[in-house]
Amino acid sequence: MPNTASPSGTLFAIKRYALHDGPDLRVTIFFKGCPLSCHWCHNPEGIDGGLRILSLPAKCVGCGECALACPQNALSQGSGGMQRNPALCTACGTCAEICPALAHEAVGRQWSVSEVMSEIEKELPFFAGTRGGVTFSGGEPLAQPEFLERMLIACGHLGLHRAVDTCGFASAETVRRIARHADLFLFDLKHMDPVSHRLVTGVDNALILSNLTLLAQSGAQIQLRLPLIPGINDNADNIGRTGRFAASLPGVRDIDVLPYHSAARSKYAKLGLPYPGDHIPPSDPQSVNRAVSLLQNCGLSVRIGG
Repeated sequence: MPNTASPSGTLFAIKRYALHDGPDLRVTIFFKGCPLSCHWCHNPEGIDGGLRILSLPAKCVGCGECALACPQNALSQGSGGMQRNPALCTACGTCAEICPALAHEAVGRQWSVSEVMSEIEKELPFFAGTRGGVTFSGGEPLAQPEFLERMLIACGHLGLHRAVDTCGFASAETVRRIARHADLFLFDLKHMDPVSHRLVTGVDNALILSNLTLLAQSGAQIQLRLPLIPGINDNADNIGRTGRFAASLPGVRDIDVLPYHSAARSKYAKLGLPYPGDHIPPSDPQSVNRAVSLLQNCGLSVRIGG
């Protein structure tokens, strides 16, 4: 059980009016930090668990307000604009809050359970009479289990539907603990071959498959999803293995196919990171249709998109 002291958590976004993160209208809470590093990740700001401040020199108007406000005196005016001393900066976000030109941007911040719940409660009128609710995504929410559990319990007290969007890479104890409070798991199956899985995500898939089996056998509600990545997991052998494994899980009868696109490229550029999906072409309709057909042949109901 969680400690009596309320934990805080690191988030990088709260998205309102989400329509593809579970049933009906959702608020999606994005946790920061993920044990995987998928080549096609669409949320690169969620991979690293630490806080970060981006400085955007082109927006700086030279007013100096951020330097005056910085509690750590980490900012100073230089020939190339405002300079940040990384040895002093604690990514507290003060500069991002005070800058009138939006020349600083916080990537992630610490939130208390009550702060997040205050944001969720603003949306309660939109959930009335629907299965709408809250989805915890990331990053990887299971990487912050105490904070996630407290959030799930708090949402349960409000009668909200609770979904957890996960890669499944966590201890079995964490999965059992979270499953007691979750109404739905959105669970990605990225690759069935352990060697290939490690090459494209950085981790083996044994723990992921074991946790998925655990959830299914416990009676948890699961929506499986297959991110379809050209040249990585869209071959007939992997699709067939994915379908057969999915169909063997008790209570699992459908799967979402998520075609790959490179819409996240601009996020990597903004973070100053190379885009690892540069070599991956967009999914073509023929490959998507082939995947759908192969999965249907395994007895699964298939939906394109999530």
